Amino acid sequence: MAIIITDECINCDACVAECPNNAIYEPDHNWSYSDETKLSGIVNLPGGGEVDADAENEPLSNEFYFIVPGKCTECKGFHDEPQCASVCPVDCCVPDENHVESEEFLLTKKAWMHGE
Repeated sequence: MAIIITDECINCDACVAECPNNAIYEPDHNWSYSDETKLSGIVNLPGGGEVDADAENEPLSNEFYFIVPGKCTECKGFHDEPQCASVCPVDCCVPDENHVESEEFLLTKKAWMHGE
């Protein structure tokens, strides 16, 4: 499953540099699938459908840092544990019960974003 940042976030910025998928964004900032990935143009999503990877999407939070579920792989294929959770000083990076995904699917997302 993806990781989510709760409203207990203190906006310390510790998690951002740790994310290998660039799935973590500052509050009130637009995001795209192409940010720091190999994706560009119209791409097929691993779970089905298609999206413009370069399109700017609305922020998922205007108050605290947020993780884009479609880009989060829980650091599978990079690290043994989610790095955002390991560096968070207030333990607000937790599993997102609304985005439960198998390890196989998380690795598929990693390969999709990084061209592996």
